[in-house]
Amino acid sequence: MVVTGGARGIGAAIVATFAAEGARVAVLDRLAEDAERVAEAAGGRAYAVDLADVRATRDVTEKAVADLGGVDVLVNNAGVLRFGSLLELEPAEWDEVFAVNVRAMLVTTQVVARAMIAARTPSADSIGKVVNMASMGGKAGGAGQAHYAASKAAVIGLTRASAEELGPHGITVNCICPGYVLTEMGAGTRTAADVARWSARSPLGRLAEPADVARAALFLASSDADYLTGDALNVTGGMVTH
Repeated sequence: MVVTGGARGIGAAIVATFAAEGARVAVLDRLAEDAERVAEAAGGRAYAVDLADVRATRDVTEKAVADLGGVDVLVNNAGVLRFGSLLELEPAEWDEVFAVNVRAMLVTTQVVARAMIAARTPSADSIGKVVNMASMGGKAGGAGQAHYAASKAAVIGLTRASAEELGPHGITVNCICPGYVLTEMGAGTRTAADVARWSARSPLGRLAEPADVARAALFLASSDADYLTGDALNVTGGMVTH
C-alpha cells in the first residue's frame, strides 16, 4: 500500500495500523527523517517528496509502486492546514493549499489506479481501494478557512467522480471527513480551553485520536467495505451527522 503524508499524526497512525495487519507500506512525505522513522517501525520504506511538485509526485509514486511489486491500497492522507481572512486571502495561498490537498491526490490516484487496472485479472472483482482524507471542514466550512474548506470540499467531489470512473475497474474510492483530531497539526496554537470547547460539541465529550481515523481507513480499505464507494465517512464524534 501507498500512504501519502505518513510521517506524522493521522498518517503515521494509518501506517502503523495497516502494518499491524500485515500490509507492506510505502510512506510518501516531504518530512524525510520522520517518514523514515515511521516506515522503519512498520517494516516499510520511505520516499521523500514534495507533493506540491507534480512531476516529483508522479515519479516517486511510480517508483513506490514498482518497489512494492504492485499496489492494492492507496491512502491519500497528505494535507496542509492554513487559516486566513477571506478578504485578505491571496491567490498564491489558495493555490498552495489546493496543490497539496487536492492536486496531489489526482496525481497519485492516476498512477496507482493505472497500476491496479493493469494488474487486474478477469476473475477479480474488487482489486483496489483508494481512501482520501477530506475533513469536517469540507462539509461544514468555517470562518478563516476559505481555502482549506474549499480544498476539502474538492476532495469530496474528486472522490465521488473517481468512484464513478474507477468502479467499473473494480476500484472503490471513498473519503474520510475527520473532525477535531489531536495531532501535531495545530498543536502550537491549540489551548486547553480550545480542547474543552471543541470536545463539548461532541456527544462523546472528547476529540478524536489519530487511531480513530486510522481504524476508519482500515475499514474502507478492507473487504468489509467492498460495496462502499463514493462515500464521505464522518469521523467527528457526532459533530457532523449527515
